[in-house]
Amino acid sequence: MLMIQNRKKMRFFTVKVALCCVVVMLLTLSDAQLDNSFYKDTCPRVHSIVREVVRNVSKSDPRILASLIRLHFHDCFVQGCDASILLNDTATIVSEQSAPPNNNSIRGLDVVNQIKTAVENACPGIVSCADILALAAEISSVLAHGPDWKVPLGRRDSLNSSFSLALQNLPGFNFTLDQLKSTFDRQGLNTTDLVALSGAHTIGRSQCRFFAHRIYNFSGNGNSDPTLNTTLSQALRAICPNGGPGTNLTNLDLTTPDRFDSNYYSNLQLQNGLLRSDQVLFSTSGAETIAIVNSFGSNQTLFYEHFKVSMIKMSIIEVLTGSQGEIRKHCNFVNGDSSNLATLATKKSSEDGMVSSI
Repeated sequence: MLMIQNRKKMRFFTVKVALCCVVVMLLTLSDAQLDNSFYKDTCPRVHSIVREVVRNVSKSDPRILASLIRLHFHDCFVQGCDASILLNDTATIVSEQSAPPNNNSIRGLDVVNQIKTAVENACPGIVSCADILALAAEISSVLAHGPDWKVPLGRRDSLNSSFSLALQNLPGFNFTLDQLKSTFDRQGLNTTDLVALSGAHTIGRSQCRFFAHRIYNFSGNGNSDPTLNTTLSQALRAICPNGGPGTNLTNLDLTTPDRFDSNYYSNLQLQNGLLRSDQVLFSTSGAETIAIVNSFGSNQTLFYEHFKVSMIKMSIIEVLTGSQGEIRKHCNFVNGDSSNLATLATKKSSEDGMVSSI
């Protein structure tokens, strides 16, 4: 028995060492010039400042933790992790916020502005909005009792936004597994990254409009999605009346909706994945994702280790560094666009309907 336990410990140690090596390799091979101690001398309290703002907001709005993780995801999948998602419409910019995968869906923009104000008060002109998004995502995971990781820092902010790339690159709530894999592959993320990052749906909520098609007239046959647990389907019909407004909310995780754990994968095994883009990870016949779901569902520590690696991989997608871009003074506008500040109306959605796979 002792020998078996030692073998298990050794296997986990080997996996953990391998994952750590992957992180080091990623940062070494990347030309990102990022470093988790980037602000050691210029803004040493940045992590604690971000944490304090997020922690205070989460006391009255626990959903914000899922929203901030998702906001970082939606930023990185569109022209890289450059805070382009934060830019508002101007005479020269068509905001990513108004693209269908984001419109009336993303939350936390006002919280990012609160963080930016606090950081600017301590370290004016030093910390980018892109780095704030990356830090807020990691801190949100920790505050939800999930994993922590060393956040590579040193990103700079973009001077533009891309509505068209938001349409093209963000995965949809009704995507098939092949569509999801293709979307992640375009960002340099593999199938394990897809399953690990999808695990962020262990916290948060979704609007009825993103899963109602699974409980009413699925595939035009008048029945619910056969990959959806029938008990859950009946419960969802009570929450989401047929033909209703579609804005009612329900938990993505049935058991521990505000705790970052591995129950997301246990839910998939029981056909309790709320979104089709979640359940396809387990219900697609012959898919390699099934084995990964089973592994993460039975070993939360393994899930945490892979989630950390995948979040770091995602966070260094096409970043701007050095003299590229700028450090925005206000996250919603490029520097010098002061005419917009007088009429600033930061978008604050009333929900965080999970449009994408995270």
